[in-house]
Amino acid sequence: MSASGRQRLFTNGTVWMGADAPDETALLVVDGRIAAVGAAAEDVANASAAWAASTGNSAAPLEVVDLDGGFLMPSFGDGHAHPLLGGLEDCGPAVRGCSSIAEIVAEVRRYAEANPDEEWIVGASYDGSLAENGLFDARWLDEAVTDRPVMLRAWDYHTIWVNSKALELAGIDASTAEPVLGEIPRRSDGSPLGTLREWGAVDLVTAVSPEHSLEDRVDALRRATAHFASLGVTWVQDAWVEPADVDTYLAAAASGALSTRINLALLADPRHFPNTLPAMVAARRRVEELGHPLLTAHSVKFFADGVVENETGALLEPYCTGLHDHGMLVWTPEQLAEAVIAVDAAGFQTHIHAIGDAAVRCALDAIERADSVNGSSDRRAVIAHVQLAAVDDLERFAKLGVIATMQPLWAQLDDLMTKLTLPRLGPERSVRQYAMKTLSGLGAPLAFGSDWPVSSADPLAGIAVAVQRTNDAGEPAGGWVPQERLSREAALAAYSSGVAYQAFADRVRPESATGSADFAASSDGPGISSAAAWGRIEVGASADLVWLESDPRTSAASELSAASIRSTYLAGTPTYRAS
Repeated sequence: MSASGRQRLFTNGTVWMGADAPDETALLVVDGRIAAVGAAAEDVANASAAWAASTGNSAAPLEVVDLDGGFLMPSFGDGHAHPLLGGLEDCGPAVRGCSSIAEIVAEVRRYAEANPDEEWIVGASYDGSLAENGLFDARWLDEAVTDRPVMLRAWDYHTIWVNSKALELAGIDASTAEPVLGEIPRRSDGSPLGTLREWGAVDLVTAVSPEHSLEDRVDALRRATAHFASLGVTWVQDAWVEPADVDTYLAAAASGALSTRINLALLADPRHFPNTLPAMVAARRRVEELGHPLLTAHSVKFFADGVVENETGALLEPYCTGLHDHGMLVWTPEQLAEAVIAVDAAGFQTHIHAIGDAAVRCALDAIERADSVNGSSDRRAVIAHVQLAAVDDLERFAKLGVIATMQPLWAQLDDLMTKLTLPRLGPERSVRQYAMKTLSGLGAPLAFGSDWPVSSADPLAGIAVAVQRTNDAGEPAGGWVPQERLSREAALAAYSSGVAYQAFADRVRPESATGSADFAASSDGPGISSAAAWGRIEVGASADLVWLESDPRTSAASELSAASIRSTYLAGTPTYRAS
């Protein structure tokens, strides 16, 4: 260790070393890496300060951070989110907070009147439970705007609600055939209602609507990553990246707009794959050539199905409401297996959205096929959401080493669950949702993500639900499906070391214990960077840390989601400080 290195000593608080290690009281960071913990951290810091005083060298003074009795832990990661989409929500009418259809219409009218020059009114994301069966009528939006098209994305980002002008410009009428991988709900006379579900239908409108400017998109990423930093997050998996988004990320990284590490999961669309695989490889190469320490493109995203609320989540047994029978598989099992084999062979990490139990099985089968065809390797394939899975398939996660990247905030009896999900699944399947503790107990790797902006990006809010399984009102008493509640330390780990494992950032090499952070790539896996290892307190790891005002392991359960974050550090540099 060089006495001239940048040094920061954290002291006078609790340093969480993980569930299997005793707490410490101090931590020393030198040049962005953890250099020492506990008494050794204070000894080294004191020796360095004494050396500087005796030599008159003040080039790199020791900064002492008084934790003031607070809690220092590895920073959070987000294993599945959509930063660009979340940031862009600020660019249109503010419909997310609306609690009725009338409020949404009024907000759209207000925004349209305040922005008379905008060609389209585009916003997100409305609450799909506000209308029966999630079906919204174009005529309701016509009350706000008739001369311009309006397109609003639902909370799930699998659905849009449009006005009549948007339907007209997209050429959607009673004669329009049902699109592949999409649905156009209709009135009794066959005319389109105004709600469009899944990509095949949504694309009919987005194909004729304008894109946000590059400047707006870069600003959206600036806001989004700053938002994540304010929540203690230093690494985010963008789980839906299309070709134009790569340009946005490259521009954002080059302009210094990113406050967190981002890994891109490039979208594989069955309507165009495998022809798009060379472009994915080229996109990865462009990111690597930029060489920015906060940006990687190691993953490929697949949608195996839709969502239960639309009855497009793929189920082994029919929906109770029966409108869509077993739901929708986006890829046939054989197609998905062949595609996963191809991207795995190209060196990408597989990341599969799977909501229903049929989709989860299809995803596991595809990953197992890739293992068989391409040979065993440390591939760390991801299945995101895992809302519902057959008991036998839960056991396969551990057997195959597949990471379950789950959204703990969804495991509660909120309006979406009670109004849309439970009636569609019925009582027997409903209580098998989000089997987080079962998966963890079976030995499956567990990571957490928010799916923001579908739901809150706040890890502490997700952790609160993971350990309580209750809604904002504290209901039901004892928790919903209480056998799946996690311990607090298990939930903290899923949002930190669990995501680091998903990111291939869980190992610190001996030669990385000293020296400046350089983020050089490694051949050990698609995401490994020896100097960027994070997610645990360990000498040599990157000092990706979050300082909480209080200890979340001992706080009252009702106070978990309200815990205050004092600071977030990425490689030892503050990316957020509470005012």
